[in-house]
Amino acid sequence: MAMSTAARSVVAIGGTGLALAVLNQMTAPQLDPPLERAAVLASILAVLLMLVGLLWERVQPEAAARSPLTGKEGLRLRADLSEPLRRELAWGSTMLLTATPAAVVLLQWNGTVLLHRGLLADTDYEAGPIARRCQQNGKAISLVDLRLYPGREEFSGLLADLPSVLVQPLGAEGLLLLGGWSARCFSRSDLAWIEGWAQRLHQDWGPTLSEAFRGDGVEAPGSD
Repeated sequence: MAMSTAARSVVAIGGTGLALAVLNQMTAPQLDPPLERAAVLASILAVLLMLVGLLWERVQPEAAARSPLTGKEGLRLRADLSEPLRRELAWGSTMLLTATPAAVVLLQWNGTVLLHRGLLADTDYEAGPIARRCQQNGKAISLVDLRLYPGREEFSGLLADLPSVLVQPLGAEGLLLLGGWSARCFSRSDLAWIEGWAQRLHQDWGPTLSEAFRGDGVEAPGSD
C-alpha cells in the first residue's frame, strides 16, 4: 500500500535530520562531549520521526477501494406487511445503505425474505450453514474478507462476488444480512448501529412477525 503524502513528508524530514546529524559529526574539528550528546539526541529524534511516518498508515489507514459489484439497484418488500412495519423497514434499510458501507441489505424471518434492498441479485437467498450457526449462537458474524472463506457461495443469493458480509441474528427466527462494498469495511460503530436496529426489530416487531409469517408467503418487488 502506498504511503500518504503526510507520512512520506515525516519520513523524509526524519531521514534528512539523521543525515545532517551524521554529517555534522563527521565534519566537526573535534568531538567534544557536548557535541556528542547533541548528536545522539538529534539522531534519536530523527529516528523517532521516521518511525512516526512508517506507522502513520496503521493509525490512519487508507480506505479500501470499492469492488465493482454487479447488480440492479432496487427494493423488494413483502406485500402483506403492515404499513407501520413497512415504514420501519424502509427507514432502517435507507439508513444502513447511506450511513454504512453496505451495498445490499436483506431481512429474513422464518425463512421468508421480508426485505431485500440495494444491489439485488438475480437469484433468491437461502440461509446456509454460516447463517444458521449465527442464529444458533445468537451472535453476529462479520466475514471481513469472503475470499478467505470456503463457504462464501452461501451468500451468492445475497449478491455475487461480495467482498465482505455481516450476519446479524434477530433471535432464533430472523436474520439481518449486509453485504459490504469492500473487504473490512464495517467499523465498530457500524456494527453497533446494526446490532441496535436488529434489537429494535426483534423486540418491537418479533412477536407480531412470529404470529403473522410462517415462511409461506411471496415477495412483491417494488422500487426506490
